[in-house]
Amino acid sequence: MSQNIASTEKNRYLQNNLEQNREIIRSLKTRQDEKRSLAEKIADFMTAIFGSIVFLLINVIWFAIWIVINLKIIPGSVAFDPFPFGLLTMIVSLEAIVLAIFVLISQNRSSKIADLREEIDLQVDMLTERELTKVMHLVCAIAEKQGIDLTQDKELQIMLEPTSMSKIEHALEKQVIGMTQEGSKSDIDD
Repeated sequence: MSQNIASTEKNRYLQNNLEQNREIIRSLKTRQDEKRSLAEKIADFMTAIFGSIVFLLINVIWFAIWIVINLKIIPGSVAFDPFPFGLLTMIVSLEAIVLAIFVLISQNRSSKIADLREEIDLQVDMLTERELTKVMHLVCAIAEKQGIDLTQDKELQIMLEPTSMSKIEHALEKQVIGMTQEGSKSDIDD
């Protein structure tokens, strides 16, 4: 019985934390959505419309009608853009340019939000690392009071040292530069 109560309370605790995290993420997106410029709002709206099956079907039907009329498949129809459909080609090209610009505007905004989330995630990770190191120090202090010798545990001694973010950044930069140089070499070799 007491295990069920503990399990239920743990589930509630986890559910509440999950909901709080969702609210934080949702509020971040909402705040960013509120800061959108008019152009970004239009781009998001247009991207949502243009990225739908309805828009695809409208385009397919429109092009099919255009081609049927201009190939004179329907008796009595007057071709206004005969094969090879120069006007249709120009319209489709302009549509593609406009759609690409709308998509790029929306992607740029989404990228900014993703960068902000990444930065928040990094800050939380750094804070968590500091907190965990502090907890490890407290556990070691408790172990010492209990007479447990932890001085021989080299891995623990390394873990108790504060993490150097600059060392991590430097190691990652070297890794990224190494990957970039390897990619350049393989391009040359090909």
